[in-house]
Amino acid sequence: MEDYSNVQVKSKLNVDFEGDVSSPLGFIAGGMHAGLRKQNNDFGWIFSTTEAQAAGVYTLNRFKAAPLIVTQESIAQNQTLQAIVVNSANANACTGEQGLKDAKDTQQWVAEQLKILPTNVGVASTGVIGEFLPMDKIYHGTQNVLKEQYNNSEYFNEAILTTDKCTKNLAVQVEIDGTTVTIGGTAKGSGMIHPNMATMLGFVTTDANIDGETLSQSLKMTIDDSFNMITVDGDTSTNDMVLCMANGQANHAPLTTEHPDWQEFQEAMHYVCQYLAKEIAKDGEGATKLVTAKVTGAVDDIDARKIAKSIVSSNLVKTAIHGEDANFGRIVAAMGYASDQFEPDDTYVSLCDTDVVHQGMSVAFDEVTMKAKLEQDDIVIEAKVGDGHGNAVAYGCDLTYDYVRINASYRT
Repeated sequence: MEDYSNVQVKSKLNVDFEGDVSSPLGFIAGGMHAGLRKQNNDFGWIFSTTEAQAAGVYTLNRFKAAPLIVTQESIAQNQTLQAIVVNSANANACTGEQGLKDAKDTQQWVAEQLKILPTNVGVASTGVIGEFLPMDKIYHGTQNVLKEQYNNSEYFNEAILTTDKCTKNLAVQVEIDGTTVTIGGTAKGSGMIHPNMATMLGFVTTDANIDGETLSQSLKMTIDDSFNMITVDGDTSTNDMVLCMANGQANHAPLTTEHPDWQEFQEAMHYVCQYLAKEIAKDGEGATKLVTAKVTGAVDDIDARKIAKSIVSSNLVKTAIHGEDANFGRIVAAMGYASDQFEPDDTYVSLCDTDVVHQGMSVAFDEVTMKAKLEQDDIVIEAKVGDGHGNAVAYGCDLTYDYVRINASYRT
């Protein structure tokens, strides 16, 4: 089957896996320990030396956290930001009017510190739901934004983590009008992860010259095939959003969808977001394996996404993968309840490059060889469900005993 999981941008894309949101021109990132956690950095910031065009994509959960509401309203006003501040350990969700006031106070304190408009400050939080922010600690953090000793992007990458085992970041470069444009990204997330966003925060920065409306269009197109195609546990959280800032400092002709290099830029954006999404899925709470489901031949991309997401979301598939059990019956069951737009007799499934279903019927395979393949860290499930043009790739992880342990004591 065709492998289209990795973005190919001809030969023009340069990838820096050590890069992050501070890589594009004019961006500074940092972080510090403000006291919200017992130890480790817990308050971080991103700052653009000039006002940047901004776009965001937000959780569909009806219980939207206060910082998300405040940030969404700010971007809606004029589609610009110049700074983003993030705290971990406390989600500031289900906190009512006090939570909104606390988010706006955070905006105001940062704006005063940086001498910018409050509406040009995005705020984000992640952590325990239902507790008020310790505003004395938040204030302490805001008064140290851009202090030289804390301006280290790795501090930011660490400050936004909760149960994550590792930081998630990279940067790419692509040529626009013969000018080097950089796109950087940093994300967090390992639990409460499900399509339509999850307990994840994603931050993307670029020095590309692009207006806010076009940037928003680019981000939304990218999200559908990246952050909205991952799952860890089927839970969609209250705080999740992806924010993108573009400050134009690469100084090329304005990017529009009609620009001859538009596709190069869009594919570079997709590479960044897809990489971060895969890293989130791989770092799922307690996870030991990354599970990739590739679906081809569906009636359209929408149906292909439904099937692919159903495979990686199935707890029975996830536990079978953890047990290194080639129980493909769980895979076809997850496909079957996801869509009624394909015929089982036209279905083919492979697991780790071994055919297990042919025209809806089981295929004999060597159990010993399959067991060895399932011991790998990366598990790939491929399904062809007809002759349609719909394709999709979804990412998930196995479900382990450690997932239960971590979440049984999350608040304590």
